[in-house]
Amino acid sequence: MNKQIQRKKLSASMLLFEFRNITGNPYIHIFGIGLPVLMVLIFGNVLASNIPDGEMLSKAVTGLFLGLGTMIPLAAMLVGYAATFSQELEKGIPQRLELFGIDQGMTIVSRILAELIFQVCSFVIYFAVGALILRIEAPAVKGLFCYMICIAALGVISFGLAHAVALLFRKFGITYCVTMILYFCIMIVSGMMGIDYEMLPPPVQAAARLLPTHYFVKDFADIWQGREYNFIPMLQAYLFTGALAGVLLFFSLRRRAGKNA
Repeated sequence: MNKQIQRKKLSASMLLFEFRNITGNPYIHIFGIGLPVLMVLIFGNVLASNIPDGEMLSKAVTGLFLGLGTMIPLAAMLVGYAATFSQELEKGIPQRLELFGIDQGMTIVSRILAELIFQVCSFVIYFAVGALILRIEAPAVKGLFCYMICIAALGVISFGLAHAVALLFRKFGITYCVTMILYFCIMIVSGMMGIDYEMLPPPVQAAARLLPTHYFVKDFADIWQGREYNFIPMLQAYLFTGALAGVLLFFSLRRRAGKNA
């Protein structure tokens, strides 16, 4: 009984520790909350000046808002977590935690829960700004549920990819550089930086179709309203990116195990 109580206290302490790590990272606040809010306000005003029809404007702004929302899990998971974890690897913190009886499973679970809590807080702020300032269409229940599920899935894939990149390079500088390049490349290719999908060269369009974020920007306004939608291309993109993250994670874990042997 005492061991169970101690384990629960340890789990709560680990969760609080990981949440402090996230909130103490200024880059996550800048790129995960500040940048999407700033971009949606700027591009929203641009759309308002170019689309006079109120209904068309509302749909366009809603699509922009939902697409830019994917920057939150990308920044928090892909960039923020990779940067924090790579610093811990440099300092040997995972090994020290194991010496104190804190296994990797507890650490990973605490990190995922802390990231999810932070994402919920971030989306509350993001949607509050959208509801107060922008003309966002009210969602259908099915559309809101799909958005939550798709964002959560994107966060899990980003977490796995970040963990793999940090394990592969094990240095903060190169890990941060690689994840930031991926972050901005995903945004550019997905159409979040003012470049429409139709403006991209055919090879880049093919790459965009392999990214779930492309479908957030291009199609999620229809899903948000509960309209009929073919989910097969989006599902294929999730399977591709999930498989890619899984392969990289498997390779990085095997590589780490080989070095520790």
